[in-house]
Amino acid sequence: MRGTALTRLTGVRHPVVQTGMGWVAGPRLVSASANAGALGILASATMTPDRLREAVREVKSRTGAPFGVNLRADAADAGDRVRILIEEGVRVASFALAPSRKLIGELKEAGVVVMPTVGARRHAEKVAAWGADAVLVQGAEGGGHTGEVATTVLLPQVVDAVRIPVVAAGGFFDGRGLAAALAYGAAGVAMGTRFLLTSDSTVPDAVKARYLAATVRDVTVTRAVDGLPHRMLRTDLVDALEDTGRARALVRAVRAAAGFRRLAGLTWPQLVRDGLALKHGKDLSWSQVLLAANTPMLLKSAMVDGRTDLGVMASGQVAGVIDDLPSCAELVERIMKEADETLARLTAVR
Repeated sequence: MRGTALTRLTGVRHPVVQTGMGWVAGPRLVSASANAGALGILASATMTPDRLREAVREVKSRTGAPFGVNLRADAADAGDRVRILIEEGVRVASFALAPSRKLIGELKEAGVVVMPTVGARRHAEKVAAWGADAVLVQGAEGGGHTGEVATTVLLPQVVDAVRIPVVAAGGFFDGRGLAAALAYGAAGVAMGTRFLLTSDSTVPDAVKARYLAATVRDVTVTRAVDGLPHRMLRTDLVDALEDTGRARALVRAVRAAAGFRRLAGLTWPQLVRDGLALKHGKDLSWSQVLLAANTPMLLKSAMVDGRTDLGVMASGQVAGVIDDLPSCAELVERIMKEADETLARLTAVR
């Protein structure tokens, strides 16, 4: 396969992105993805600024290939984190929410590629008008916070609406999916769950086993964690959160918030401000505001500590069709081979 607008823009060999998953996309996974020719994205929301700089330098010590860092655009210290990316020479800045025009301008002036993640056509149009270099479009099949529109409906809308490279996310795990995304007009695909389920991922083996054992029906969308639609594996904890009364939910939220505040190096006002940013325009209770600010603690319990009874496991629907743990190198090679074979068959049919 020849290069695409994504590979030309970012300098990677293959049009595949490993997404910035909190507690999962650390230096080891990101560098393995980059060395495999994909665009590895380091997740920074669960790091202090000092740890972010250390993690960036660790990735650079493991690979000479381009990589990116995912940022929360609404974080109180977003500006400080942007400056770290610029100072450390990071190639790509991705955002879970639309960054401001000012942040986009600051990054672009420094030569950093800006690639926000969006879940609606209008959001893609907005960031494109503000100068974003590319946009990652996640359909409802994707893991974590998600929308309601399937990738096959959302992707062509965005491709038709903007004139910058579009990366497709939500429901991708193999080379056939990459070929399909390219047929829609995308410049590549982004995958989270598929890279989480590799031998290079630091997620505990017992947790990976839970993912591998899941069927498509075991992946659900719930608002019980933080009031926002969140796609994850259904577990006893998710059931308990859905059945928990408001008072107990508030106690749980305060405890988790205190833990995340210490880990992330945030003050209480910063933590609440981050939660309010998520509350804006949404009907969230105060317990949900606190949980929205510290949902990473629930993820950490599973993804780092291996406590699936105390944590949540964000997951795309593709967990139900994944049954192996290849290395990142094996995965990317397989995806590209499958994509080439699929495209060759389609060409032969003509």
